[in-house]
Amino acid sequence: MARVMTVTLNPALDLAFALDELAPGAVNRSHHAELQAAGKGVNVARVLAGLGHEVIVGGFLGADNDAPFKRAFAQMGVTDAFLRLPGDTRINAKLAERSGRVTDINGPGIAVEAAAMQALIEIVEATLATHEVAALLVAGSLPPGLDVEGFGEFLARLKATGVPLWVDTSGAALTRAIAVAPQAVKPNELELADWAGNALENLEARLAATARLHAAGIEQSLLSAGADGVLWVNARGAWQARPPRLQAANTVGAGDTFVAGMLHGLLSGHDDERTLRFATALSAESVRHVGVGDHQASDFSTLLQQTQVARLYVESPDGALS
Repeated sequence: MARVMTVTLNPALDLAFALDELAPGAVNRSHHAELQAAGKGVNVARVLAGLGHEVIVGGFLGADNDAPFKRAFAQMGVTDAFLRLPGDTRINAKLAERSGRVTDINGPGIAVEAAAMQALIEIVEATLATHEVAALLVAGSLPPGLDVEGFGEFLARLKATGVPLWVDTSGAALTRAIAVAPQAVKPNELELADWAGNALENLEARLAATARLHAAGIEQSLLSAGADGVLWVNARGAWQARPPRLQAANTVGAGDTFVAGMLHGLLSGHDDERTLRFATALSAESVRHVGVGDHQASDFSTLLQQTQVARLYVESPDGALS
């Protein structure tokens, strides 16, 4: 298995409540509550470690409440390279209703100064210089104090290391990341529509925008569209995957699970169809419960069989489509 490093600039302790139905302005009683060390990069690390990869996790943590993260990292079996800052890591509340609707209440995070960013860059560069890392993932929102220009400079430094760089973020940070041209990004359809400048109301429009993303220098261009599945455009052509229809209980970890599944397949040398089928099925498994996908679920082989994967076109070496 491969070694991967994930960087989470704005992690959180996720406090998830499972409710029958949220009643705003009233006392709500949950039938399940869970506090978990989280953040997009931490979630991806959890999946990859469970699949047998060696994972290094980094980013910023508040020194005053890092105990849940230290316990989680020990349980996951990952290497902790987080930089501790004074203060508390934010706490996010996630209210999951039986219908599948999830209400997020996210804290802003610890303010990060330029000196802390420089220290983190040095930690990541030193880690990559002393370990053979097959892929580097930067995921999640930006903490207070880090603007999109600073984020772009951070990504450019990481790209310059030569380690394949994946980025999963949103909004202006996503636009800036695309300009840096990492190996992979994974917007959802609304995020890609903002970048493309037009609505993505059907498969043709979504495919055209994802192909534009690839043409902009993103080697692995991924688009997630919820229950409508995912699109993947790379140098070999384009693929679409549709997940099995499931009752969604909590979609919070689905995107992170998908990214981890794609990394797993590509780093394991699996072909495109197998990689996309596995990642899509694992993401679908995750929506049935709080947390990330479980490849050891008793019915996972059935979910794999029920995941529909189709090749939309093939791109030849001269750029012609067929």
